[in-house]
Amino acid sequence: MNLDINKDYVLNTAKEILALHSPSGFCYEVIELIRQKAEAFGYAFETTRKGCGIITIPGESKEQVIGLSAHVDTLGAMVRSITSIGTLKFALIGGPIPATLDSEYCQIRTREGKVYTGTFLSTSPAAHVYEDSKSKERTPEKMEIRIDEVVRTKEDVLALGIESGDFVFIEPKTVITESGFIKSRFIDDKGSVAALMGLLELLHRENVQPHFTTKIFISVYEEVGHGSSYIPEDITEMIAVDMGCIGEDLNCSEYDVSICAKDSGGPYDYEMTTRLVELAKANGLKYVVDIYPMYGSDVGAALRGGNNIRGALIGPGVHASHGMERTHYTALENTIKLLYLYLTH
Repeated sequence: MNLDINKDYVLNTAKEILALHSPSGFCYEVIELIRQKAEAFGYAFETTRKGCGIITIPGESKEQVIGLSAHVDTLGAMVRSITSIGTLKFALIGGPIPATLDSEYCQIRTREGKVYTGTFLSTSPAAHVYEDSKSKERTPEKMEIRIDEVVRTKEDVLALGIESGDFVFIEPKTVITESGFIKSRFIDDKGSVAALMGLLELLHRENVQPHFTTKIFISVYEEVGHGSSYIPEDITEMIAVDMGCIGEDLNCSEYDVSICAKDSGGPYDYEMTTRLVELAKANGLKYVVDIYPMYGSDVGAALRGGNNIRGALIGPGVHASHGMERTHYTALENTIKLLYLYLTH
């Protein structure tokens, strides 16, 4: 299949989205960026009450409305409490692997908009001091955040304006290599959001209408379980575009578009999944079919929310999910091509 995907646009969009901090509940800036990009192509954009974005692509027919969802919210943390020595205890947002946070840089954002930098550390951070520095379990209970300000007491921290409930942003550390790898936290699911924006760019540039009106739903609470629990009532079927898992007993690699047949919520729609497999196979896309037992998607949230839809799940293969993730551009490209085929064939 020979589709002219704009690689530079996709990768630059991925870098822009990954650069904006957006843990669940704080997605205002990144949603505004997506609004600007969609409206620049002439597509209507609206937001739901809880802040999800909806981009409408007019189709040749209104007989059905196809939904494509991806979540722009990420993992993160919040200030749980302030210790007597001026460090911060934290609560996780979503499910990051705590051990991967040890020694990672972060930002603390106050309700007034002040931003301070800091570092996640074990409470036994020094090898020359603590006998258990290497063996201590890395959990939020045994970790803390060191603030890059002159603070020695809880009162010093409060004077900065930092309080319980302030967001803590984890640095993504995004790198795109010459060989086409994207290395970053939060490729789950900002890689898929970049793929959907690449699809939007392709449809606009080629002046292509999908067969049916299509709504791209950008959710902002997926990592905590209710991202697409509400979707526009006219959507009849929905494809969640989310990361494909890589590891033991799985077929997926960083170069594939993953088609998920079943996750923790049960099987996806048989006809939709079969059609996706047939389109990928007939057009020579690099794809795999997998089952993800420790996984849930926006389609699952939509179904649990009572929406009368059928659904499927696809996405680019991502290594080391919820840690320091990596994918390859070809996985994004294969994802864009499969979505294009589904909408236009």
